[in-house]
Parts: sequence; C-alpha cells; structure tokens
Amino acid sequence: MSPVAAIRLRYKLQRESFVLDIDTELPMHGITAVFGPSGAGKTTLLRCIAGLEEAATGHLVVAGITWEDSSAGASRSVNKRNIGYVFQEPRLFDHLSVRANIEYGLKRRNHSGGPGIDQVIELLGLQQLLARSPSELSGGEAQRVAIARALSCSPRFVLMDEPLASLDQARRDEILPFLDRLHVESQVPIIYVSHNIDEVCRLCDHLVVIDAGRVVAEGELQDVLVRMDIPALGGDQSGSVIEGIAREHDAGDDLTRLAFSGGDLWVPGRAAEEGSSLRLRVRASDVSLCRSMPKQSTILNILPAVVEAIQPGDGPSMLVRLKLGDDRIVARVTRRSIRELGLQVGDQVFAQIKSVAVRSFCIPHNAVDHR
Repeated sequence: MSPVAAIRLRYKLQRESFVLDIDTELPMHGITAVFGPSGAGKTTLLRCIAGLEEAATGHLVVAGITWEDSSAGASRSVNKRNIGYVFQEPRLFDHLSVRANIEYGLKRRNHSGGPGIDQVIELLGLQQLLARSPSELSGGEAQRVAIARALSCSPRFVLMDEPLASLDQARRDEILPFLDRLHVESQVPIIYVSHNIDEVCRLCDHLVVIDAGRVVAEGELQDVLVRMDIPALGGDQSGSVIEGIAREHDAGDDLTRLAFSGGDLWVPGRAAEEGSSLRLRVRASDVSLCRSMPKQSTILNILPAVVEAIQPGDGPSMLVRLKLGDDRIVARVTRRSIRELGLQVGDQVFAQIKSVAVRSFCIPHNAVDHR
C-alpha cells in the first residue's frame, strides 16, 4: 500500500518471559483488528505505538512521516503523537461531567481537522448524558464517553484496547451499534485489539493475527479468516464472513433473503431493509457437506460449492475450505466423513449452512450488487 496511506511499524521489546518482534504495515483507513490469544502481545504493541514502552526499540512511520526511529535516536513524545487511546476501562474523570470529560480531549487537539465535538456527541448518542457524572453512567455509556473523548482531540488514528472486554453481553450489544456507526461516518482510522472473533468479524476490515509476540497472518478480513494454517483461528474460532445485499423479507416465516456471489442465503428475522449491505458470520461448525442435493431437509441454505482445500492433521475433525461464487467459507467435518465421501480438492459438493446459526451484521460500505 502507498506509504501515505499506511502506518509502517517495526518494534522489538525483550522482557524476562516474553519477546515482542513485530514488523508490519497497517492501512490508514477503516478498522484494523489486532487479534490473538491472551498474552500474545496485543496490548504491548498498542503501548509501543503510543510511545508508552520506553524499553522498546523500533521504527514508526505514519502516512509517510517518521514518528520514531530508535537507530537515529528520534522519537515523538507521547503527547505529540496525536493518538486517541481507549482502554478496557473508561478511565473517566469522576469530578467532571460527561461534557467536560469529552471536552478534555480538546486540550490535545493540535489541528482543526477531524470531527467537531458536537458531531462526536451525536455520533455516539450522548446528547442526553452530557450533564451527568461518570458515576451515573452504565458501563456501555461510560465507554461511549471514553471513545468520544478520544475522538475529540482530532487524532491521526485511534487505538482501542479491547474496549468491550469489561462489559457484559447486554452492555456490549448496547455499544456495538455505535461502533458500527463510527465505522460508517468517521474517517478516523482505528486499530482495534480483541480476542473476540465475533467482534472482529462485525467491525473490522483488515486483520492482523499475532501470537507469542509475532505476526502470524495479516490481510483483508475474509482472506485471513479462511486460512487454515493459523492455530489462533482454529477450533471454535474457525469460520468466515460473507458480504451481500438484503433482497426481501418473508414476513410469514420472518426470514430475510441475502444475495451474494454464491447464491442466496436465508437468515433469521428482518436482518436489514431491502437493498442494505450485510456481513454474515458463518461458523465452520455450522457447515456440513453432501455429495448431492438432499430431496428433503430442515436446512434452508444448501448451496453448490467446490472443495478448494482440506486441512490434514490429527484428531477427529478436519477443516475444508469451500468456494461459493467469489466467496469462501470453511466447514468443520469429521475425518471419517471426508473418507466416506471420498472428498478431494476440486470436488463439486453442496454446502449446508444452518440458517439459525448465521449471524448478520450491518456493514458500513456498499457491497457488490449480486443479482
């Protein structure tokens, strides 16, 4: 990618029981997920980018401008990096109102670009909360205020360190639509650390997977998700995303038909208005395979597919990557099933996708118009 459209970073940090050794390039647009198991170095990487790890050595170039170069002894101070930082806990000032907490970010605003404070307040739905104190907020409300404060300084980009990790599911469900909207309406790039694959699939465009302090995979979200050689994306995490267009809602059965490059998928409820873009999360464990089209089945979504890859390995289950049109999904099936069906790369099969297992998320860009 062009240097002016990228964050180029290289960091090394030696600790007693851990070594961070990262060399990668992140896009200066959309939301980039940094995903990996606990202890992989995700938070440490964010702290390096923010200039908070004094022992780290490295090189950081943002949109073609060098912010840090250890070999030359050059480094921007923390308060001049113009980065918004959202932690796991909101870290609001208890003695200030919500409005005053948000306006605190203005002290670090060093240029006139970016969203104005009124736009930030409206974007995150905080209009009715401005006079409250932090003690009067729910966990989700407090985290929205923390995000607004980070945006009010007009940052070059925002670092979010598992901002939903401390929230229960109800509070996560409360804040996720606001993060969706932030993705749609804000031009500020976000680097989003998470160990929750559903959050990553819903919010992010680009995916960097790190493990034991090193990058093990990176690229566009869907391309990385369907790789089968990444342990961090195996097991319960394995799956894929499909993007398409909502075509109709069947009110009688309360199902929405989604058109994508591989055909049609029926998903539960009114997933979106007709013509809206959708992103679907399909777990590998919710995909089964058959050689011929079943004559009768309770599974609504049965689509023709081509076997693109089969992951060898130990244990009873194996992963099979399938191509449906221009899209790819992953199926988890037993070794015995692969043997009894005689599955090989290049075979024509039918993929059965459980309708009730498909998770639909509104996405912030126009998908290809598949008819």
